[in-house]
Amino acid sequence: MSLFLFMLLVSILNPVVSHKSCDFPAVFNLGDSNSDTGGYASAFTPPTSPYGDTYFHMPARRFSDGRLIIDFIAEAFGLPFINAYLDSVGTNFSHGINFATAASTIRLPISVIPNGGFSPFYLGFQYSQFEQFKVRSQMIRKQGGLLAGLMPKEEYFSKALYTFDIGQNDLAEGFFPNLTIQEVNASIPDIINKFSENIKNIYNLGARFFWVHNTGPIGCLPYVLVAFASAEKDPAGCLKPYNEVAQYFNLKLQVSIAQLRNEFPSAAFTYVDIYSVKYSLFAEPPKHGFELPLVTCCGYGGEYNYSASVLCGGTITVNGTEIFVGSCDNPPVRVVWDGIHFTEAANKFIFDQISTGSFSDPAVPLKQACQS
Repeated sequence: MSLFLFMLLVSILNPVVSHKSCDFPAVFNLGDSNSDTGGYASAFTPPTSPYGDTYFHMPARRFSDGRLIIDFIAEAFGLPFINAYLDSVGTNFSHGINFATAASTIRLPISVIPNGGFSPFYLGFQYSQFEQFKVRSQMIRKQGGLLAGLMPKEEYFSKALYTFDIGQNDLAEGFFPNLTIQEVNASIPDIINKFSENIKNIYNLGARFFWVHNTGPIGCLPYVLVAFASAEKDPAGCLKPYNEVAQYFNLKLQVSIAQLRNEFPSAAFTYVDIYSVKYSLFAEPPKHGFELPLVTCCGYGGEYNYSASVLCGGTITVNGTEIFVGSCDNPPVRVVWDGIHFTEAANKFIFDQISTGSFSDPAVPLKQACQS
């Protein structure tokens, strides 16, 4: 056998897998407060100092002391931070757009702000906003002028990375009206079906590259720990039954993503196990350079330094003295920022772990998410 034929046979039996990085020209994000870069602040009340102080040195319309995972994702591709769709001042959408708003759910919530605790901009609404944006942005580009350069090019919609981080509030919507664990579990298949429907709709508008975060260990967050203090705790001090609901949600989500992958073989769907990375911060904080993982950095009162009656940036009167609820002394070694959301340091740690592909299905790094 000639050398040429031998090498040809080897290449057929062992095809070379390309590890070339994907050149995503834009990022389109849908989600809740874990990835909200200004949606809630534009529609309702913006977070005040000390939010944003660690990185931005001022409130930056994010529910953290600094950057979020979505910010690190944009930075990884050399893109600017992604502006919120609802933010009408100084916005540039040429390299992506963010439809996420804090308190958003996948399903239409039962009660919405101001009469309830959840955002009216649920996932189906965010999809509608995306649908309108795609049409209107191209109308603006065709008209030319200054605004044209602030809109994404038409081809970006099929070449962009579409990121999703949503679902935690759907579980909370069940927990806080005091539904049983079984009742919340029973709602999960419908929640996942609604998620899949929106993914399909976005695919039909040209999206091809999907990066989907599962939901985190909600039973480790102080706002849940305080509300359900009598629940069984695991060795990390988290509420075991509430984390088990999150794990069930994630199982159904992973199955759903696999089904979408089979249904749309021309698209790349990456399921990201953010739960495991976040839980490691609570289970083994010293190993990762953190401390007091269950204690809120910016909060007030009790074992977890959290009270729903006075939140980060607020004030409370104690014995006639008004106290400002500010940041802890060292946010870079803390996990939970305000009892609900993570610190920038935790977000950076989480991003560093998930971007490698070690927690993804299929196991592709973020920069190869067009090849999954």
